[in-house]
Amino acid sequence: MIHPLTQVVLTSLLTRAEITQMDLDLKGKVALVAAASRGLGRAVAEELAAEGAALVLCSRNAESIKQTANQIAGETGTEILALPCDVSKAGEVARLVQSGVERFGRIDILVTNAGGPPAGPFESFGADAWETATRLTLFSAIELARQVLPGMKERGWGRILNITSIAVKQPVDNLILSNSLRAAVTGFARTLANEVAAFGVTVNNIMPGYTRTERVEELARMMADKEKITPAEFIGRWEKEIPMRRLGRPDEFAALAAFLVSERASYITGTSIPVDGGWIRSLL
Repeated sequence: MIHPLTQVVLTSLLTRAEITQMDLDLKGKVALVAAASRGLGRAVAEELAAEGAALVLCSRNAESIKQTANQIAGETGTEILALPCDVSKAGEVARLVQSGVERFGRIDILVTNAGGPPAGPFESFGADAWETATRLTLFSAIELARQVLPGMKERGWGRILNITSIAVKQPVDNLILSNSLRAAVTGFARTLANEVAAFGVTVNNIMPGYTRTERVEELARMMADKEKITPAEFIGRWEKEIPMRRLGRPDEFAALAAFLVSERASYITGTSIPVDGGWIRSLL
């Protein structure tokens, strides 16, 4: 006879195993993930591949996205189309989506993403810098959505997920370009969500906080050099602002991304959800 305490432990372990094996119903889906050669984009691509989705991946560097695709395919066995693409250019976005449709027949899931605009105060950027950043951060999300939406609406199912930033809810000092334009992406996405909800298409935003990616480490080095301290010391300042007292991991971010593009999140749309260790202090 099993002791009652042992039964409780076994039940707990079984529950955890069931949670770990939760099926997000992504097998057979096709996901396009932009800027996927490193950082958060790559983490999302790895998570979706592990869940059984086929992938269309892009980055500006042809060699790096090819290497990423080969590594993910080798680890998961999923089918991947990897192409170079500058998402700030509408023509290249159109070719990317067309190539994905030709290869897989459709795009079910879109994860928009792009390298962050440069850091700096308002007076350090002229009109050209604003235009470049707008094309990279805002227009890329718009054009990617424009290309995939007709097919999603026709099939009555689709997921659009924009990777934005905690700066949308709580602006980060010295990031005026990112603060402004990621907020614009949020306004676009929230409006689009209402327009396409009746077609079975959801549109959400996921807001990464300070996560240990190449981008964040580059920012830390740049800011540390200005203050003549070490990058580790500068990162330590960020960690003191985070209730969890550490930077996030890309896989922690990717776990929520996979859920939001799954069938299980079918009634979630028009939202912006942070993955920030509690950094944002607002109630909503």
